[in-house]
Amino acid sequence: MIRSPEIPHRLGWLNYWSATAARAIGFPDTARDADLLSRALRTATGGWVVRLTDAPLDLDNPAHLDALLRAYERFPEIGGRSAP
Repeated sequence: MIRSPEIPHRLGWLNYWSATAARAIGFPDTARDADLLSRALRTATGGWVVRLTDAPLDLDNPAHLDALLRAYERFPEIGGRSAP
């Protein structure tokens, strides 16, 4: 269950998180998000545009699938998988 309207419902290859959404999911955490930050851009309003992989997400590519799974592990709130 997604507990807040700010929390994204799912991850994609290219993600936009408003400043409020980023705070709600704890992004960025410089200790844990170095890989994501290398492919992220901060918007003028404090939001973030984050690419999970350099190329468009291809779920037949094991490296892309791993990146997606790592992102869901990092942000359990997305998709409503975190414990209440």
